[in-house]
Amino acid sequence: MKLRARSVLLIATATVLRAAESAPADPVREATRAWLASVPAAPKAELTHHGLVAEELRRWKPRGANQGVAVDAHHFYGIGNYVVGKYDKTTGARVAEWVGLRGGATVHLNGGLIQDGQLVLAHSNFPQLPMASSLEYFDPATVQPVKSLSLGIRHGSLTWAEKKAGFWWACFAHYNDQGTAPGSDNRSTLVGKFNDTWQLLESWIFPPQVIASWGKSSCSGGSWGDDGLLYTTGHDEKKLYVLRVPKMGVTLDYVTTIDVPFEGQSWAWDRSDPRVIYGIIRRTGEVVVARIPTVPTHLLPRL
Repeated sequence: MKLRARSVLLIATATVLRAAESAPADPVREATRAWLASVPAAPKAELTHHGLVAEELRRWKPRGANQGVAVDAHHFYGIGNYVVGKYDKTTGARVAEWVGLRGGATVHLNGGLIQDGQLVLAHSNFPQLPMASSLEYFDPATVQPVKSLSLGIRHGSLTWAEKKAGFWWACFAHYNDQGTAPGSDNRSTLVGKFNDTWQLLESWIFPPQVIASWGKSSCSGGSWGDDGLLYTTGHDEKKLYVLRVPKMGVTLDYVTTIDVPFEGQSWAWDRSDPRVIYGIIRRTGEVVVARIPTVPTHLLPRL
């Protein structure tokens, strides 16, 4: 009985399909299909370089700088999970240092920058769960902690934060291997725009070609350039990904990629020397100074 019912259903379906095939085409519908097919497609999501390569200027080997680096007019600051060292930019000599406790309050210090006269470090409890983050403030003169702002449990682990035009811009990272809430991966990494009380106003995800370059990791470093573009790094690749806030949609616009002489991680602009950045090589413990080429003007207009 079941077999007969199935045969009847198959015959009916075939009859309907033949009728549909023999029905006259709807000229309006066909014209609409043709018009939609003629609309220009978006560029393929792939990394482009445009021959942009950073020029290495010098290297230093500070103690314990395996997470990131910050810089001001006369010094750079090597950042580890519980170590922050202050070094002379000319000689590389260590002039001050803060050392916390292994397994202490700071679990994963990451990106840092000089903000409003203070050394501000992004911190998270990575790879612990639930994912929680804070901003840790240091006196750049003495490299001693002066204030902590707990951001509590957030959607991701804070890797970098920067105040620009009255708003905080920050990256909350997700990963593919550890330290990520169940059901998430590095595609959930976001850049958010926050007010002074750290309420989220807007946020964007990263372009797929940039996410693919991260491997199992995520966005480790980021900062706004003087040209209004957002420069970011992954964790392992010697690449600086140039992005911008889109006119429409939820995904950051991809602009280009710059080859750099350090392997991802966090880095910082030297605002006293145009187009100079400080990055680190984690496996060797080196701080690398490089000059970044200007992004060509033909890449700047929005689509």
